[in-house]
Amino acid sequence: MHAAHLNRIGCATPPNACHAPFLDLVARLLPDDRARRGFARLAARSGIDQRWSVLSPDPPPGTPGSFFPDGAWPTTEARMATYAREAPLLAFQALESLGPVSGITHIVVASCTGLRAPGLDQAVQRHIGAGPSVHRTMLGFMGCQAGIIALRSAAETVRANPAARVLVVTLELGTLHMQDRTDLGHLLGYMQFADGGAAALVTADPEGLRLDGFGTALMPEGDDQMVWEIGQSGFDLHLSTEVPASLKRLLPAAAAVLLPGAKPDLWAVHPGGRAILDAVEAALDLSPDALAPSRAVLARAGNMSSATILFVLHDMLAAAMPGQTLAALAFGPGLSAEALQGVVV
Repeated sequence: MHAAHLNRIGCATPPNACHAPFLDLVARLLPDDRARRGFARLAARSGIDQRWSVLSPDPPPGTPGSFFPDGAWPTTEARMATYAREAPLLAFQALESLGPVSGITHIVVASCTGLRAPGLDQAVQRHIGAGPSVHRTMLGFMGCQAGIIALRSAAETVRANPAARVLVVTLELGTLHMQDRTDLGHLLGYMQFADGGAAALVTADPEGLRLDGFGTALMPEGDDQMVWEIGQSGFDLHLSTEVPASLKRLLPAAAAVLLPGAKPDLWAVHPGGRAILDAVEAALDLSPDALAPSRAVLARAGNMSSATILFVLHDMLAAAMPGQTLAALAFGPGLSAEALQGVVV
C-alpha cells in the first residue's frame, strides 16, 4: 500500500476581531451584576485572547451582516445567505496561504456551520481552475472532528491511487450562530467559537507528515452532551458542561483503539476549549507542555470547529523535526473522537 503524506497547510482567519466586543455585549445583555461578574470570571479563565469573524462588530449604518444584531435577530435563511457570501471568500484566502496547487484530482471539503448547494466544493473547484471531472466530497455536520475525517478521506484516496492529488478544505463560520438567549451556559459556549478556514494538500509525495493511520471511537455514554441542530434562528449547539468530565473518564479506554502503540513525540489536540485540553492532558497523562501548540491556537483564534486541528498541525509541522512521531485528536457529537498518527518526514 502506498503512503499518503500531508504535504502542507494554509490557514486563514477573517479580519474582524470579535472577542472583546462580544464580552462587552454580554455585559449589557446579562440581567444583574452577579451574573456579569460570574461571566467575566469564567471568560478570563477561557484561555482565549482573540477570536475572528466574517461579521463586523460595528458595521457602517445600513450595512448588513452585523456581528451583534440590532433589533430583530436574523433567521436561519439570513444566516445561510451570509454563509453563502462569505465562506468561499475565506476559503480562497486559505488557498492563497497554501500556495500554488496543480493536478488536483480530488477535493474534500468539511464544513458544519453552513449549508448550500451548489456548495463550497464547487466554488473551490472553480477557484483553482480544476477540470470538471475532479472528484468532490462534502463532509457536513460532523463538528470539530471533521478536519481529521477529511484528512482520512484524502489519505485513503492516495493509498488507493498514488497518482491522486487531494485538496482538503475545512471552513467554519461559527460566529453566524449566536442565539437570542442570555443564559450563562449558552453565552459561555458561544464565546469559544470563531471563524476560520484551512486548506491542505495530501499526496504520495514524501514531504510533510506521513499519514500512517487513523482511528475512531464512539463514546455513547455522552451522546446527549454535544448536539448540533438546525433551528429557526440559526444552528443550535447544545454543549453540556459535562463534556470535559466525560472525556477525562472515557478517553483512557478509547485511546487504546484510537492511538495504538507507543506514545508519540508530538500531540495535536483540537482545542475545543481550555477545559477540553485540560481533560485530555489529564486522561492521557501528558506533560504540562505537550498541548502548548493547541493552547496557542485557542488563545489567538478560538475554536474554529473542523478547521482548528489544521491550524494546530500547521504550527507543529513548522517546528517539527524529521523522524518525530505525531498524534492528532479531535472530538464531536456522540460523543465521538477521531485520531490520526503519523511521522514527520
